[in-house]
Amino acid sequence: MTGKWGDRLFDWCNYLFLTMVLLVTLYPFLNVLAISLNDSVDTVRGGIYIWPREFTLENYRVIFGYDHLVTGFINSVLRTVIGTVLGVFSSAMVAFTLSRGDFQARKFVSTIIVLTLYFSGGLIPGYMLIRELNLINTFWVYVLPGMVNAFHIIIVRSFMDGLPYSLQESAKIDGANDFTIFWRIILPLCTPVLATIALFVAVGQWNAWFDTYLYNSSNPNLTTLQYELMKILQNTTMSASDANAFRGTSGEDHSRTVSPESIKMAISMITIIPILLVYPFVQRFFVKGMTLGAVKS
Repeated sequence: MTGKWGDRLFDWCNYLFLTMVLLVTLYPFLNVLAISLNDSVDTVRGGIYIWPREFTLENYRVIFGYDHLVTGFINSVLRTVIGTVLGVFSSAMVAFTLSRGDFQARKFVSTIIVLTLYFSGGLIPGYMLIRELNLINTFWVYVLPGMVNAFHIIIVRSFMDGLPYSLQESAKIDGANDFTIFWRIILPLCTPVLATIALFVAVGQWNAWFDTYLYNSSNPNLTTLQYELMKILQNTTMSASDANAFRGTSGEDHSRTVSPESIKMAISMITIIPILLVYPFVQRFFVKGMTLGAVKS
């Protein structure tokens, strides 16, 4: 009996601890959501915690009337989708080559790739390289420079090293070439680790803003959502020009019905929700992909 009560006490302690962790984790998100859905004038009074005191969608209506924000949202979606697809595919191709035992320069190339994790040219040489490649003021500056990532290659290659090489030998006997082996045998078996890498790349692309600041800040058609959010967060007060920028499509002046705090919280929710919607679909692959990719040699 003593052992049974001890087990129950231990379980209840675990439940209590995990509940506290859940509350601490969810509270910031719920607080941001509540403020974004609360009337701006009422928000200035403070005291908003996890439930809006005066519910309204005016903050979101005003935000979606801001042309640069909509353009930034579209560009962020495009760079996330295109960058994730190309980034995962490119890293997988390089990892497949390095996982091949018959690749003579395997150790040399792997060493060069690992060195890039510790050393880089720096900001100014990087900018000069992008300029010489004529990528400034182009959409592809968001995709091409980070298409191949050394850390992702190492994880995927470690996963591939654990796959039986006899699968590739059998496919070769049946007449399959290297690309067929990669596309029809290796990639399907690497779904867990590729889903993990896809999550890394997608989050990185969605949250990126510094490359917009460096290369495309002069072109409003190539702005990104996070860059627009950064500009708004820099403003602690809404000036007259800001108020005019946040007028809705109907031309109605909303400068008296919105506040910088409400705009910040509403935009934060807009940037968070897409990633939250994607994560559940790849979460089941996440732990498996990272575990297998990390323990294989």
